[in-house]
Amino acid sequence: MTRLRDYLQLCRFPAVFTAMADIFLGYLLVHVSLAPTREFGLLLASSSCLYLAGMVFNDVFDRKIDAVERPQRPIPSGRVPLKSAAVFGVTLLLVGIAAAACVGMKSLAVALLLVACIFAYDGLLKQTPVGPVFMGGCRFLNVVLGASSAGLRWTAPWQLPHVFIAAALGIYVAGVTWYARREAERSARGGLIAATVVINAGLLLLLFLSYGAGSRFLSWNGAPEARTSSLLLLGMVAVMINRRAIAGISNPSPPRVQAAVKVMLLSIITLDATLVYAKLGSDGIVFAAATVLLLLPSLAIGRWLYVT
Repeated sequence: MTRLRDYLQLCRFPAVFTAMADIFLGYLLVHVSLAPTREFGLLLASSSCLYLAGMVFNDVFDRKIDAVERPQRPIPSGRVPLKSAAVFGVTLLLVGIAAAACVGMKSLAVALLLVACIFAYDGLLKQTPVGPVFMGGCRFLNVVLGASSAGLRWTAPWQLPHVFIAAALGIYVAGVTWYARREAERSARGGLIAATVVINAGLLLLLFLSYGAGSRFLSWNGAPEARTSSLLLLGMVAVMINRRAIAGISNPSPPRVQAAVKVMLLSIITLDATLVYAKLGSDGIVFAAATVLLLLPSLAIGRWLYVT
């Protein structure tokens, strides 16, 4: 049981449900239900495996830094040997790519782009100024992966409106990544403030899209009856996120910043669920509820394993 926990901790298992929520969102932006369920299930499996693999390789590449800053993590503590971690990560990658290939060539192409973005961030760019941009790119591609089975043309995954929704979430996650860059030590207030501005830029774009204000230009066909309620829901989530962000800015200690980052990450599930409702309206309440219920296993397992 302890060994299983070590591997689940290595891949930050509680956070995988945020990746699943992205697939719910991407798929339901281009479908009216989860049918065909085979395609949806394969995309869900692909996203989950690629996300978990990214977390594994994050620790593989960071093992020397973690040995100093986070010696309790599975690899530097010796609980998971480096070779075993690499094999685990490669296995997850292969399963994720294979699942996408079973859906079709468009999904495979998006999955391969996602893999490239994961390795660019984990292995090369994490500590550079463009690191958060690439992490946001991973989230962008994950939503696009959810939408990748629709349409017949190769360009279908990159069409409206899901690309703008995916971009807004990517901006939000880029801000969260920036906010979390120094979470293991005392963060600089200036960096946290700048990251919060980026986070709110993503949230404002989501609010703009959910209300249908850009329908003329962005081909957004959301449900009219859901505009006001989805706007209010997104506003409530934004207030909660900013409350935590401000708490971290006022006291940029590791516990405060890490608590804020955890809320920001798990809020992705709520954001995705609200956007599903904004798109489908009353016909999508069941699917929005199914998406938000992903919070339950994430929170439950998060009491046992760390998220960040």
